[in-house]
Amino acid sequence: MVKERVIIDTDPGCDDVLALLLALASSPEQLEVLLISVTYGNVDVQNCLRNVVSMFNIIEKEMQWRKDHASPEGFEALKTNKPLVSVGAEGPLGGQALMADYYHGIDGLGNVHNTHPHHSSPRETWAHLFDPPAPETMLSSTAIKDAHTDPTTLNSLFTPSHRPSHLEILRILDENPPNTITLIAIGPLTNFALAASQSPQTFLKAKNLIVMGGTIHEPGNITPVAEFNCIADANAAARVYALTSPNPSSTMPLDDILPPYPSKDLLGERRLKVTLFPLDITTPHVLRRAHVEAKTNTLIEQGSPLAEWVGAFLAATFQKSESLYHGAAGLGGGATYMCLHDIVCIWYALSAGDESQSQKGKGEGWKIRESEDVRVETQGQWTRGMCVVDRREMKMLDREYVEGEVKGDTGGWLQRGRGNRVDRCVGTPGEEVLASLLMDKIFG
Repeated sequence: MVKERVIIDTDPGCDDVLALLLALASSPEQLEVLLISVTYGNVDVQNCLRNVVSMFNIIEKEMQWRKDHASPEGFEALKTNKPLVSVGAEGPLGGQALMADYYHGIDGLGNVHNTHPHHSSPRETWAHLFDPPAPETMLSSTAIKDAHTDPTTLNSLFTPSHRPSHLEILRILDENPPNTITLIAIGPLTNFALAASQSPQTFLKAKNLIVMGGTIHEPGNITPVAEFNCIADANAAARVYALTSPNPSSTMPLDDILPPYPSKDLLGERRLKVTLFPLDITTPHVLRRAHVEAKTNTLIEQGSPLAEWVGAFLAATFQKSESLYHGAAGLGGGATYMCLHDIVCIWYALSAGDESQSQKGKGEGWKIRESEDVRVETQGQWTRGMCVVDRREMKMLDREYVEGEVKGDTGGWLQRGRGNRVDRCVGTPGEEVLASLLMDKIFG
């Protein structure tokens, strides 16, 4: 077993919180969470941050409650390593921010901060802990290495960072050897795009970037062709995926507002490894209301803070799913479900370090289709955020790379020296496995 050391970039969000709980409740031999980087997405970044801070406060209460009841405290990965929490982008690289509060609620967790205020963390008690340094030092070369986090915090389980997320990401990558830090993106890719823009050579030290985003063959969940994380900042996704290409300039967005990457010669030979988890693979993995109630009802009666909190925001999520989708489909009651999109990425990270499995670095039961040319549409009126792949089954050209357009190959889809090289998950250990694993890990 090789421990995965990870940075999780997230926009909590109901499924994001479940993903974080799974990561923090895992074995310290499997996972070490170095940084939780908060971004806008499902709701605005300050509500996302409040959800992360509240989650840690709930975990602290839960561990004390379990101790008082002579039960295992759990959350071994968290007890072994206290992660940093940093605040990132407030909006996309360009354009208006797109939110999903219609589904997740105005606070991102089904309005649980209003319905269960005793589990909420008032902003005035923690917001100052994340105040940034003076503007003149934020982007200096010394800021990445020399700025320090404030060790004081209301919660003993995390350390707040004064740096913006993209600088914290770069600092961690810079201070560790190449191929030792895995990045996990379960929100829009803005923070990672900012980090890659500021220091692409440092960013390329990452071992892997695991991304929940996009859709290849299935319909989108925001538009007919686009998934939320991808459309929320299509330019960021396009820029990040371009770093998988032999020639990143060949897939960079035309309407980009950040500087271009250095030339291929200056960038070096190393390319970003991206493992994509689109809706095609995440949507079939679901958590049903009946499963949650069976696991939490007794714990709630016994006074578990975590069961009460999770049960409350999931009840709101199931109610919203029922009103939007499942009622019309004849589903309801215990059959109502939510998709475990973000949780699948954490599950993969937990499995990736098991070298005893048949596919080294992947884990048993995982199927990865390697080096697909997946590109992101950034300009289309109706197709922005769409993941575009070549379905034409045409023969590749003999030539590796030609500057400019080649007759009969508009966009450079048939040249081996152009296009992205994205790995895509097409199979997991089982759609029915994850829900039980999630509930058992979180609640014991």
